[in-house]
Amino acid sequence: MYLKDLLARDCSPLTPRSYGMDLLRWWRYLWVLGIEWDRATREDARDFMLWMKLADKPLRVHWRHRGKESAAISRPAQTGRPTPGTPNPVTGKPTVGLKYAPNTRAHCETVLRSFYDFHLEHNTGSLLVNPFPLDRSRHSGRAHAHHNPGQQYQRQRTGLYRPKIPKRVPRRIPDEKYTEVFASLRSHRDRALLAFWVATGARAEELLTSKQGSAIVGQQTIGVIRKGSRDYQELPATPDAFIWLRLYQEAAWKKGVPRGRQQPLWWTLRRPWRPLEYDAARMMFNRANDLLGTNWTLHDLRHTATFLMLDDPDMPPVYVQHILGHKSLLTLDVYNRPTRDDVIVAGLAHHARREKQRNDPPKQVETAYNPNSLSVLFGRDMP
Repeated sequence: MYLKDLLARDCSPLTPRSYGMDLLRWWRYLWVLGIEWDRATREDARDFMLWMKLADKPLRVHWRHRGKESAAISRPAQTGRPTPGTPNPVTGKPTVGLKYAPNTRAHCETVLRSFYDFHLEHNTGSLLVNPFPLDRSRHSGRAHAHHNPGQQYQRQRTGLYRPKIPKRVPRRIPDEKYTEVFASLRSHRDRALLAFWVATGARAEELLTSKQGSAIVGQQTIGVIRKGSRDYQELPATPDAFIWLRLYQEAAWKKGVPRGRQQPLWWTLRRPWRPLEYDAARMMFNRANDLLGTNWTLHDLRHTATFLMLDDPDMPPVYVQHILGHKSLLTLDVYNRPTRDDVIVAGLAHHARREKQRNDPPKQVETAYNPNSLSVLFGRDMP
């Protein structure tokens, strides 16, 4: 009932899947304890959130090894990789840890709270109270659910067991590292994808929705379907991106990839031909990360494009907002914060100036009077 209600609200197909994963985690916890879902109490919800804070995430088993015992599965050596949860030595971004991240726990708490609010409203089962209550005053929904971007945030209560989420700092890929990533790609398709992601600032999955007729070379634009509004929007791109796209298309059409204006623009590289999906694109980018020892994501390419556009003094921010598909201009404020590299460079430059001041001898200050000033003072020319 709950997932059907989500579909009726015209949510993205990925929303019920994401919510269903959180519900499945809660259901498995209740199955172990032998508790019915409509008999859960606040203490059960509290213990569940504590368990998510302490437990390790389950390891995903490759489809080739499903059904085998853990001892029979050969795991690749993890030599040269940083410890899970520690910062990457190249990018400075923290690697994926063994525990559930605060964002995961916060999302799970919000989903379960809305799930029980839905069934309390419909009098389903034997529910009397919501085991995931709000803190004090608020009754339903998440904090700032209907916030007006033009107004300041008001003090609102969040979920009682909702963890604190650290603020995310957008990270860009430096120019020299971007060149290394580009050079590590294996095919013209991957190079064209990377060039379009950095040129247009589109989300990774939005670019994969483009059709062959959406790439208009004469206008130097490519059309995508926006994630939230699902509107069609044309985005400007660089000439280099269209050059790599043409090289990819010529090679793909010779192999037999379907051709047509309404056909998908991005396809797999091997038969049987299938439209390229997000997971395959992410794995392609992760292979480049493994070669360079980095942990950038596809979304970092969107941040990189945003930084490049905002660094241009002749590019009005309102145009950047429209290209990114943001509803408010205030969402660009997060990019005004100094990045990790900028802070380190500025701090090292400060220490270098202080060191130079200590080592250089002080300049001698001349104590003689200015002859012109003396002439004015005494009314005659002074020698």
